[in-house]
Amino acid sequence: MADKKLVEQITPMEEDFAQWYTDVVKKAELCDYSSVKGFMVIRPAGYALWENYMNVLDKMFKETGVQNVAMPMLIPESLLQKEKDHVEGFAPEVAWVTEGGQKKLEERMCVRPTSETLFCDYFAKVVKSYRDLPQVLNQWVSVVRWEKTTRPFLRTREFLWQEGHTVHATAEEAEARTVQMLNIYADFTEKYLAIPVVRGQKTEKEKFAGAVATYTIEALMHDGQALQCGTSHNFGSDFAKAFNVQFLDKDNQLKPVHETSWGYTTRMIGALIMVHGDDSGLKIPPRIAPVQICIVPIQQKKEGVLDKAAALKDQLIKSGFRVKVDDSDKSPGFKFADCEVRGIPLRIEIGPKDIENGHAVLVRRDTREKIQVPFENLDEEVAKVLEQIQNDMFEKAKQFLEEHTSEALDMDQLVDIVNTKRGFVKAMWCGCRECEDKLKDMSGITSRCIPFDQEQISDKCVVCGKPATKMVYWGRAY
Repeated sequence: MADKKLVEQITPMEEDFAQWYTDVVKKAELCDYSSVKGFMVIRPAGYALWENYMNVLDKMFKETGVQNVAMPMLIPESLLQKEKDHVEGFAPEVAWVTEGGQKKLEERMCVRPTSETLFCDYFAKVVKSYRDLPQVLNQWVSVVRWEKTTRPFLRTREFLWQEGHTVHATAEEAEARTVQMLNIYADFTEKYLAIPVVRGQKTEKEKFAGAVATYTIEALMHDGQALQCGTSHNFGSDFAKAFNVQFLDKDNQLKPVHETSWGYTTRMIGALIMVHGDDSGLKIPPRIAPVQICIVPIQQKKEGVLDKAAALKDQLIKSGFRVKVDDSDKSPGFKFADCEVRGIPLRIEIGPKDIENGHAVLVRRDTREKIQVPFENLDEEVAKVLEQIQNDMFEKAKQFLEEHTSEALDMDQLVDIVNTKRGFVKAMWCGCRECEDKLKDMSGITSRCIPFDQEQISDKCVVCGKPATKMVYWGRAY
């Protein structure tokens, strides 16, 4: 049984979801508050998660031809002003540097909120001919956006992300890359984080400032609110024209490039917590877990127990698992609770009786099921159990998504659903901005995406009753 005192320090999620989230972040030691309001210290446990995100995504990116670069942190104001819609979209969140050393700068510098302008400035210098295309680049950096309200991982004034930028000779190539990167995000989120997502396009109102089209993956958190998990933008040629990024094509004509941008951030650590966590803490899917297995020695002072634990650790590490032994002097109950709070997928308990009987006890974090496994079958059984945990976590989250997705045929039905249920609402839309605004005013929800997989729920707009053009996922969101 897990140590009760440790668990009691976590507020039950059904009692206060926001406090539950904060408690889990704190008890699992994922991050801490810094001396600068809105900025966080990502602790080793949190950064180990982000490292795994980076390692897997970086490999997936590079398999499609992406190369990594590093752009400056500061952007001259004149550069930022070159694309009107873009600067207007970010102006309220920009942090400015006005002095260097003891001198006032001739031009103030923006601490990057995003790097479209820097990449465009670079592309204008290196792209001259169709032979220089495509440019498929990415950087792993932090950005600063001066948010009014902050929450660890979900919305902070500085966060870590990857920021991809590409330029192409044709609109078709740019569109294909935009969708390709969104599908990479969706595959990673589902296969590694075990979070089911809805893939689709943002409305004109919700798209990225300066983009022709924004594509998104949307997930549903345990409290019924949506979270935008990753976005991919097709910029067309607007940035290229503003920054004079053009190339000499095969027909000897100068043409603007077609640009894309795509990003995935540390807010996805927050998503992992809110989709899978419970009142005992984190639940981390095995494929992304920094520690997949924690070996807990029972009566560890007795002869041979720690030696056997160390031997099992070495054996499992050689088989490719990520393993640790908790040989601290705390009680077994505390160690069990600590494993649960940190979301370690599998616990192996081993004591004198287990050694005598030639088996170990496996305990799943997701179901708390206990399984006795002979030492000679340990590697094989551990692999099976971890894969089962991964699959079961995804299926459970998928079932939650399906059970918390409703359909509305008219406004009264939609408002009733929003007031009585949590989750997504699928409803038809005429495509009119006024209807989108009215729906938000009346129900407090926003359009999450126009899904790629369209359904004909009805032929009328849920707001105005006129002919509908698209089915949309609506919901409250972080």
